[in-house]
Amino acid sequence: MRKVRDYYAQKAKKDKYPARSIYKLEEAQQKYNFLRRGDSVLDIGCYPGSWSLFAAEVVGPKGVVVGVDLQEADQVPRPDSAKIHWMCQDIRDEDFVKNVRRIRPSFRVLISDIAPKTTGSRWTDAQQSMILVEETLRIAEMLLLPKGHYIVKVFQGEDFPDFVQGLKKRFDMVKVIKPDSSRVESREVFVLGMGFKKQPPGAGGTK
Repeated sequence: MRKVRDYYAQKAKKDKYPARSIYKLEEAQQKYNFLRRGDSVLDIGCYPGSWSLFAAEVVGPKGVVVGVDLQEADQVPRPDSAKIHWMCQDIRDEDFVKNVRRIRPSFRVLISDIAPKTTGSRWTDAQQSMILVEETLRIAEMLLLPKGHYIVKVFQGEDFPDFVQGLKKRFDMVKVIKPDSSRVESREVFVLGMGFKKQPPGAGGTK
C-alpha cells in the first residue's frame, strides 16, 4: 500500500495540487458527475485546498467556490476556474452560516473532506468524525438548494449505518464510495447524497 500512497502523492505534486486527496474527489466526480459548470460549491474542511481547486476547475469561471477550514488555505485558482473565497472559521461557530451567506446565500453542492485530529483509537476517531459529519449535514440542510448534492468523508463506526439511513430520507440517491486512492485498511469512506429534498422551515432535523 505504500507504493499506492506514494503514487498519488507524486501525482499530486506533478499536477500541482497541495494534497493527494484531490484524486478521491476526482474519482467520485468522474463516476457520478455531481459537479457541473456554473455550480456554486461550499467546501468544508478545505485545507490545504486541493478539493476547492478541483471544484473551481470543474464549475468554471461562471461558478463560485467557498472553502472553509480552521487553517488558512490561500491557494491561487487555476486559469479558467471559478473564484474561490477562502474562509478561516470553525463551522460550529454561531455566526458561521451567517458569514457564509454574506458570500453566497445558498449552494448547489456541499463537499467535505473534514476529519478530526486522529487519536489512534478507531472508536474515538469514528465518534469524533461523526460529530463533524453531522455538523456538515446540519449546514447542508440550511444552505443546499433543492436537488443539490452533498459528499462527505466519514470514518466508519457504530453510528455509520444510521447516518446513511438518515441521508436516504434527505436525498433521492445515496452512495457509499471507497475511492481507489484511499488505503484499503482505512475505515475512511465517502458518502454521496444526490437530489436534496429541501425541507420547509420547521419540518424537522437531520434524523
